[in-house]
Amino acid sequence: MEITALVPLVRRIVASRVRDAATVDDLVQETLARVLAAAGRIEPGMLEPYAIVTARNVVTSLWREQDRQRRNQHRVVDLHPSEAPDADVLAREDRDAVSAALRRLGERERATLLAHEVAGQDTRSLAAELGSTAGAVAAQLNRTRARLRVEYLLALEATDPPTDRCRPVLLALSSGDRRRQREVDAARHLLECGFCAGLSQPLVDRGRSRDDEIHVAVRADADVVAARQAAREAGARLGFPPTDLTAIATAVSEVTRNVVKFAEAGEAVIELLEEPRRGIRVVVRDVGPGIPDVAQALQDGFSTYAGLGLGLPGARRLMDEFTVVSEVGRGTTVTMTKWWGER
Repeated sequence: MEITALVPLVRRIVASRVRDAATVDDLVQETLARVLAAAGRIEPGMLEPYAIVTARNVVTSLWREQDRQRRNQHRVVDLHPSEAPDADVLAREDRDAVSAALRRLGERERATLLAHEVAGQDTRSLAAELGSTAGAVAAQLNRTRARLRVEYLLALEATDPPTDRCRPVLLALSSGDRRRQREVDAARHLLECGFCAGLSQPLVDRGRSRDDEIHVAVRADADVVAARQAAREAGARLGFPPTDLTAIATAVSEVTRNVVKFAEAGEAVIELLEEPRRGIRVVVRDVGPGIPDVAQALQDGFSTYAGLGLGLPGARRLMDEFTVVSEVGRGTTVTMTKWWGER
């Protein structure tokens, strides 16, 4: 019996006991995750009874947790709220950071940028002064702005990057240049370098003009929930039916949960595909120990505490396409795709 065939049954059981729709989704996915983990140990014909019992146990666990929180609510009142930061101090720090960032630019970069942004001089007249073309000046201004953003953030941190790789990665992110990001392997560097990971968020958010790609950092259990929900919402935008949405969310939950368990850090990238076919692709990469034998890890019933493996076979069954690339000591990348309307 396919795991996806259990979705309507599990949903009926949970929905009859829980009213909140979002909570129902979470509990259905948690139930399917547990069933997937145990699928290799369940006798043929017993998958449905096991799913029913598991669904009831998951709901019971929720009730117990809610009751515990209700009984201890009075203990979490914050009697000493923190004061708001001083606006004047923050404004002064911001001005100082901008000044420091401008000083780190080359003299020609700084003069051209100030002439354009402050004095309002257009690129054509700047090109005439510099003996260049308007297009070349515009490209230079874009590069200068990208560098200024990086230097501004570094000035706010009052520190220099810890490695020689950091600045090229940060500049590639700031410019939004995807080709350059691939060349410097920005995605892996952000997983390996905590400094750049913390500094990169405003650069990534600013440069992300597409609304068909979602990035979720995966480091803790809460991130598993965030990735799962993001994948479900993305699939809903494409019109996937509820059964497929649950399959997608459960597969993402399984793979990202293994990242939290076995790797230091990871990321889930959720991409909406519309040409030439409609679908959703999820890439989950980490900087964990890697998988020594990928073929073995994809076998039903296989698990190991030396790397990923627990949820891979089940996740592969839930998706239409599933690949794993892993290097021992460097990490693992799982790419999985669900096509709309495919069975």
